[in-house]
Amino acid sequence: MHTDLASTVEAVTARAGGIAVARAWSEGDREPGLTVYRQLAESGITGLLVDDALGGSGAGAVEMVVALEQLGRVALPGPVAETLAVAPALLGGAAANDDLAPLLAGDALASVACAPVTPRAADAEGAAVYLVTDDGLFRGVADGAQATVDPARTVSAVSAGDRLAGLDATAAVDLGALATSALSLGLAAAMLELAADYAKSRNQFGRAIGSFQAVKHHLADVAIAVEMARPLVWGAAVGLDGFGQDTADVSRDVSAAKVATAEAADVAARRALQVLGAIGYTAEHDFSLYLTKARALRSAWGTPAWHRQRVLDSLRTEQAR
Repeated sequence: MHTDLASTVEAVTARAGGIAVARAWSEGDREPGLTVYRQLAESGITGLLVDDALGGSGAGAVEMVVALEQLGRVALPGPVAETLAVAPALLGGAAANDDLAPLLAGDALASVACAPVTPRAADAEGAAVYLVTDDGLFRGVADGAQATVDPARTVSAVSAGDRLAGLDATAAVDLGALATSALSLGLAAAMLELAADYAKSRNQFGRAIGSFQAVKHHLADVAIAVEMARPLVWGAAVGLDGFGQDTADVSRDVSAAKVATAEAADVAARRALQVLGAIGYTAEHDFSLYLTKARALRSAWGTPAWHRQRVLDSLRTEQAR
Protein backbone atom coordinates (compact mmCIF):
# COMPACT_ATOMS: atom_id res chain seq x y z
CA MET A 1 0.00 0.00 0.00
CA HIS A 2 2.69 2.49 0.97
CA THR A 3 4.75 1.59 -2.07
CA ASP A 4 1.72 2.22 -4.29
CA LEU A 5 1.09 5.54 -2.57
CA ALA A 6 4.69 6.64 -3.11
CA SER A 7 4.47 5.58 -6.75
CA THR A 8 1.28 7.59 -7.24
CA VAL A 9 2.86 10.75 -5.88
CA GLU A 10 6.04 10.16 -7.89
CA ALA A 11 3.98 9.76 -11.06
CA VAL A 12 2.11 13.02 -10.43
CA THR A 13 5.32 15.00 -9.97
CA ALA A 14 7.09 13.29 -12.88
CA ARG A 15 4.28 14.19 -15.29
CA ALA A 16 4.59 17.83 -14.24
CA GLY A 17 8.34 17.90 -14.82
CA GLY A 18 9.83 16.98 -11.45
CA ILE A 19 12.32 19.55 -10.17
CA ALA A 20 11.44 21.84 -13.10
CA VAL A 21 8.26 22.74 -11.21
CA ALA A 22 10.32 24.33 -8.44
CA ARG A 23 12.41 26.29 -10.93
CA ALA A 24 9.31 27.57 -12.71
CA TRP A 25 7.74 28.66 -9.40
CA SER A 26 10.91 30.53 -8.39
CA GLU A 27 10.81 32.36 -11.71
CA GLY A 28 7.19 33.44 -11.21
CA ASP A 29 5.36 30.70 -13.13
CA ARG A 30 3.14 29.00 -10.55
CA GLU A 31 0.90 27.06 -12.93
CA PRO A 32 2.97 23.82 -13.10
CA GLY A 33 3.02 23.74 -9.30
CA LEU A 34 -0.68 24.44 -8.99
CA THR A 35 -1.32 21.62 -11.44
CA VAL A 36 0.58 19.26 -9.13
CA TYR A 37 -1.52 20.34 -6.16
CA ARG A 38 -4.74 19.80 -8.13
CA GLN A 39 -3.65 16.32 -9.17
CA LEU A 40 -2.60 15.46 -5.63
CA ALA A 41 -6.08 16.46 -4.47
CA GLU A 42 -7.68 14.35 -7.20
CA SER A 43 -5.57 11.39 -6.03
CA GLY A 44 -6.75 11.82 -2.43
CA ILE A 45 -3.37 13.01 -1.09
CA THR A 46 -4.71 16.31 0.24
CA GLY A 47 -7.30 14.44 2.27
CA LEU A 48 -5.06 11.80 3.83
CA LEU A 49 -5.64 13.22 7.32
CA VAL A 50 -9.36 13.87 6.82
CA ASP A 51 -12.12 11.42 7.72
CA ASP A 52 -14.05 9.68 4.97
CA ALA A 53 -17.25 11.28 6.22
CA LEU A 54 -15.83 14.72 5.42
CA GLY A 55 -14.66 13.77 1.95
CA GLY A 56 -11.13 12.76 2.85
CA SER A 57 -9.15 9.57 2.42
CA GLY A 58 -9.34 8.53 6.07
CA ALA A 59 -5.68 7.52 6.20
CA GLY A 60 -3.15 8.77 8.74
CA ALA A 61 0.19 10.34 9.54
CA VAL A 62 2.15 7.35 8.24
CA GLU A 63 0.61 7.74 4.78
CA MET A 64 1.14 11.50 4.96
CA VAL A 65 4.85 10.95 5.63
CA VAL A 66 5.13 8.59 2.66
CA ALA A 67 3.57 11.17 0.34
CA LEU A 68 5.52 14.17 1.59
CA GLU A 69 8.89 12.44 1.43
CA GLN A 70 8.24 11.93 -2.30
CA LEU A 71 7.32 15.60 -2.68
CA GLY A 72 10.53 16.56 -0.90
CA ARG A 73 12.45 14.62 -3.52
CA VAL A 74 11.32 17.15 -6.16
CA ALA A 75 11.44 20.18 -3.82
CA LEU A 76 7.76 20.90 -4.53
CA PRO A 77 7.25 24.64 -4.00
CA GLY A 78 4.41 26.31 -2.15
CA PRO A 79 2.94 25.64 1.30
CA VAL A 80 3.25 21.86 1.06
CA ALA A 81 3.15 20.88 4.73
CA GLU A 82 0.28 23.27 5.38
CA THR A 83 -1.85 22.37 2.35
CA LEU A 84 -1.42 18.61 2.58
CA ALA A 85 -1.20 18.07 6.33
CA VAL A 86 -1.81 20.88 8.82
CA ALA A 87 -4.77 22.72 7.31
CA PRO A 88 -6.80 19.65 6.24
CA ALA A 89 -6.41 18.05 9.66
CA LEU A 90 -7.29 21.21 11.58
CA LEU A 91 -10.22 22.15 9.35
CA GLY A 92 -11.53 18.60 9.43
CA GLY A 93 -11.29 18.54 13.22
CA ALA A 94 -13.13 21.87 13.37
CA ALA A 95 -15.80 20.64 10.92
CA ALA A 96 -15.14 23.78 8.88
CA ASN A 97 -16.58 22.30 5.72
CA ASP A 98 -16.78 25.57 3.80
CA ASP A 99 -13.02 25.98 4.14
CA LEU A 100 -12.19 22.31 3.79
CA ALA A 101 -14.12 21.55 0.59
CA PRO A 102 -12.08 23.72 -1.83
CA LEU A 103 -8.88 22.40 -0.29
CA LEU A 104 -9.87 18.77 -0.86
CA ALA A 105 -11.05 19.59 -4.38
CA GLY A 106 -7.68 21.08 -5.28
CA ASP A 107 -9.18 24.53 -5.84
CA ALA A 108 -7.14 26.19 -3.09
CA LEU A 109 -3.87 26.06 -1.23
CA ALA A 110 -3.58 26.73 2.49
CA SER A 111 -0.96 28.36 4.66
CA VAL A 112 -0.84 28.26 8.45
CA ALA A 113 1.01 30.37 11.02
CA CYS A 114 1.38 29.21 14.61
CA ALA A 115 3.18 31.70 16.85
CA PRO A 116 5.72 31.54 18.36
CA VAL A 117 6.93 28.32 16.70
CA THR A 118 6.22 29.37 13.14
CA PRO A 119 5.02 32.97 13.39
CA ARG A 120 4.77 33.67 9.66
CA ALA A 121 2.72 31.97 6.97
CA ALA A 122 4.67 30.41 4.12
CA ASP A 123 3.72 31.18 0.52
CA ALA A 124 0.49 32.91 1.49
CA GLU A 125 -0.06 34.49 -1.93
CA GLY A 126 -3.19 32.97 -3.44
CA ALA A 127 -3.67 30.66 -0.44
CA ALA A 128 -6.29 30.50 2.29
CA VAL A 129 -4.44 31.64 5.42
CA TYR A 130 -5.03 30.41 8.97
CA LEU A 131 -3.62 31.34 12.36
CA VAL A 132 -3.26 28.99 15.30
CA THR A 133 -2.89 30.40 18.82
CA ASP A 134 -3.58 29.14 22.32
CA ASP A 135 -7.07 30.63 21.83
CA GLY A 136 -7.89 28.42 18.86
CA LEU A 137 -7.94 28.27 15.07
CA PHE A 138 -8.65 31.50 13.17
CA ARG A 139 -8.92 32.54 9.59
CA GLY A 140 -5.89 34.72 8.99
CA VAL A 141 -5.02 37.84 7.06
CA ALA A 142 -1.53 37.81 5.55
CA ASP A 143 0.48 40.97 5.05
CA GLY A 144 3.91 41.92 3.78
CA ALA A 145 5.38 38.92 1.97
CA GLN A 146 9.12 38.66 2.53
CA ALA A 147 11.67 36.78 0.46
CA THR A 148 13.62 33.90 2.01
CA VAL A 149 16.81 32.06 1.14
CA ASP A 150 14.62 29.82 -1.04
CA PRO A 151 13.68 31.77 -4.21
CA ALA A 152 10.48 29.70 -4.43
CA ARG A 153 9.35 30.58 -0.88
CA THR A 154 8.05 33.71 0.84
CA VAL A 155 6.78 34.28 4.39
CA SER A 156 4.15 36.74 5.59
CA ALA A 157 3.00 38.18 8.88
CA VAL A 158 -0.53 37.07 9.83
CA SER A 159 -3.25 38.70 11.89
CA ALA A 160 -6.33 36.93 13.26
CA GLY A 161 -9.71 37.03 11.54
CA ASP A 162 -12.80 34.95 12.31
CA ARG A 163 -12.40 32.27 14.97
CA LEU A 164 -13.23 28.80 13.63
CA ALA A 165 -12.69 26.52 16.62
CA GLY A 166 -10.81 25.90 19.81
CA LEU A 167 -7.92 23.46 19.60
CA ASP A 168 -4.69 22.32 21.18
CA ALA A 169 -1.91 24.26 19.44
CA THR A 170 0.48 21.39 20.18
CA ALA A 171 -1.38 19.21 17.67
CA ALA A 172 -0.81 21.79 14.93
CA VAL A 173 2.88 22.09 15.78
CA ASP A 174 3.33 18.31 15.76
CA LEU A 175 1.65 17.96 12.38
CA GLY A 176 3.58 20.82 10.84
CA ALA A 177 6.90 19.62 12.24
CA LEU A 178 6.37 16.02 11.14
CA ALA A 179 5.27 17.05 7.65
CA THR A 180 8.32 19.30 7.35
CA SER A 181 10.51 16.43 8.58
CA ALA A 182 9.21 14.21 5.79
CA LEU A 183 9.92 16.92 3.21
CA SER A 184 13.45 17.41 4.58
CA LEU A 185 14.04 13.67 4.46
CA GLY A 186 13.03 13.63 0.80
CA LEU A 187 15.30 16.59 0.07
CA ALA A 188 18.25 14.85 1.74
CA ALA A 189 17.64 11.63 -0.18
CA ALA A 190 17.39 13.54 -3.46
CA MET A 191 20.64 15.42 -2.81
CA LEU A 192 22.37 12.13 -2.04
CA GLU A 193 21.15 10.62 -5.31
CA LEU A 194 22.15 13.70 -7.27
CA ALA A 195 25.66 13.69 -5.78
CA ALA A 196 26.07 9.94 -6.26
CA ASP A 197 25.01 10.13 -9.91
CA TYR A 198 27.46 12.97 -10.50
CA ALA A 199 30.26 11.03 -8.79
CA LYS A 200 29.66 8.09 -11.12
CA SER A 201 29.69 10.19 -14.29
CA ARG A 202 32.40 12.79 -13.54
CA ASN A 203 35.92 11.64 -14.40
CA GLN A 204 39.25 12.90 -13.14
CA PHE A 205 42.68 11.34 -13.75
CA GLY A 206 40.99 8.77 -15.96
CA ARG A 207 38.65 7.51 -13.20
CA ALA A 208 35.12 8.29 -11.99
CA ILE A 209 35.45 10.49 -8.91
CA GLY A 210 33.08 8.12 -7.13
CA SER A 211 35.90 5.60 -6.99
CA PHE A 212 37.97 7.93 -4.78
CA GLN A 213 37.89 7.05 -1.09
CA ALA A 214 37.27 10.64 0.06
CA VAL A 215 34.20 10.95 -2.17
CA LYS A 216 32.87 7.61 -0.95
CA HIS A 217 33.21 8.84 2.64
CA HIS A 218 31.24 12.01 1.85
CA LEU A 219 28.40 10.03 0.32
CA ALA A 220 28.46 7.47 3.14
CA ASP A 221 28.07 10.28 5.70
CA VAL A 222 24.91 11.40 3.94
CA ALA A 223 23.51 7.89 3.59
CA ILE A 224 24.01 7.27 7.31
CA ALA A 225 22.34 10.56 8.26
CA VAL A 226 19.33 9.82 6.03
CA GLU A 227 18.88 6.25 7.23
CA MET A 228 19.25 7.25 10.89
CA ALA A 229 16.59 9.95 10.48
CA ARG A 230 14.03 7.86 8.61
CA PRO A 231 12.98 5.56 11.51
CA LEU A 232 12.52 8.61 13.74
CA VAL A 233 10.09 10.08 11.21
CA TRP A 234 8.18 6.82 10.89
CA GLY A 235 8.15 6.31 14.66
CA ALA A 236 6.69 9.77 15.21
CA ALA A 237 4.07 9.14 12.51
CA VAL A 238 3.04 5.86 14.14
CA GLY A 239 2.72 7.72 17.44
CA LEU A 240 0.56 10.45 15.92
CA ASP A 241 -1.71 7.77 14.55
CA GLY A 242 -2.35 6.70 18.12
CA PHE A 243 -0.41 3.51 18.59
CA GLY A 244 0.52 3.25 22.22
CA GLN A 245 2.20 6.45 23.34
CA ASP A 246 0.89 9.37 25.39
CA THR A 247 0.85 12.90 23.98
CA ALA A 248 4.12 14.01 25.58
CA ASP A 249 6.00 11.04 24.13
CA VAL A 250 4.58 11.69 20.66
CA SER A 251 5.58 15.35 20.72
CA ARG A 252 9.05 14.37 21.86
CA ASP A 253 9.32 11.86 19.01
CA VAL A 254 8.18 14.50 16.50
CA SER A 255 10.81 16.91 17.77
CA ALA A 256 13.51 14.23 17.56
CA ALA A 257 12.50 13.55 13.96
CA LYS A 258 12.54 17.26 13.10
CA VAL A 259 16.06 17.68 14.48
CA ALA A 260 17.37 14.55 12.77
CA THR A 261 15.92 15.36 9.35
CA ALA A 262 17.09 18.98 9.47
CA GLU A 263 20.60 17.74 10.25
CA ALA A 264 20.40 15.05 7.54
CA ALA A 265 19.41 17.66 4.95
CA ASP A 266 22.21 19.94 6.14
CA VAL A 267 24.80 17.16 5.90
CA ALA A 268 23.47 16.18 2.47
CA ALA A 269 23.76 19.76 1.22
CA ARG A 270 27.30 20.27 2.51
CA ARG A 271 28.64 16.92 1.32
CA ALA A 272 26.93 17.21 -2.06
CA LEU A 273 28.53 20.62 -2.56
CA GLN A 274 31.92 19.06 -1.91
CA VAL A 275 31.25 16.30 -4.45
CA LEU A 276 29.79 18.60 -7.12
CA GLY A 277 32.45 21.26 -6.75
CA ALA A 278 32.03 24.65 -8.42
CA ILE A 279 28.99 23.66 -10.46
CA GLY A 280 27.04 23.09 -7.24
CA TYR A 281 27.33 26.78 -6.38
CA THR A 282 25.58 27.92 -9.55
CA ALA A 283 21.91 28.88 -9.54
CA GLU A 284 21.53 27.18 -12.91
CA HIS A 285 22.18 23.72 -11.46
CA ASP A 286 19.18 21.89 -10.01
CA PHE A 287 21.13 21.30 -6.80
CA SER A 288 20.61 24.95 -5.85
CA LEU A 289 16.86 24.35 -5.63
CA TYR A 290 17.35 21.53 -3.15
CA LEU A 291 19.97 23.43 -1.15
CA THR A 292 17.88 26.56 -0.65
CA LYS A 293 14.73 24.57 0.12
CA ALA A 294 16.58 22.58 2.77
CA ARG A 295 17.85 25.77 4.41
CA ALA A 296 14.39 27.32 4.42
CA LEU A 297 12.72 24.25 5.94
CA ARG A 298 15.36 23.96 8.66
CA SER A 299 13.53 26.56 10.75
CA ALA A 300 9.98 25.89 9.49
CA TRP A 301 7.65 24.63 12.24
CA GLY A 302 10.33 25.03 14.86
CA THR A 303 14.09 25.49 14.73
CA PRO A 304 16.37 22.59 15.69
CA ALA A 305 17.18 24.48 18.91
CA TRP A 306 13.48 24.78 19.79
CA HIS A 307 12.87 21.09 19.17
CA ARG A 308 15.97 20.04 21.10
CA GLN A 309 14.68 22.03 24.05
CA ARG A 310 11.30 20.33 23.79
CA VAL A 311 12.97 16.91 23.86
CA LEU A 312 15.00 17.96 26.90
CA ASP A 313 11.95 19.33 28.72
CA SER A 314 10.04 16.11 28.03
CA LEU A 315 12.87 13.97 29.40
CA ARG A 316 13.17 16.12 32.51
CA THR A 317 9.42 15.85 33.11
CA GLU A 318 9.55 12.09 32.66
CA GLN A 319 12.47 11.81 35.08
CA ALA A 320 10.63 13.94 37.66
CA ARG A 321 7.67 11.58 37.51
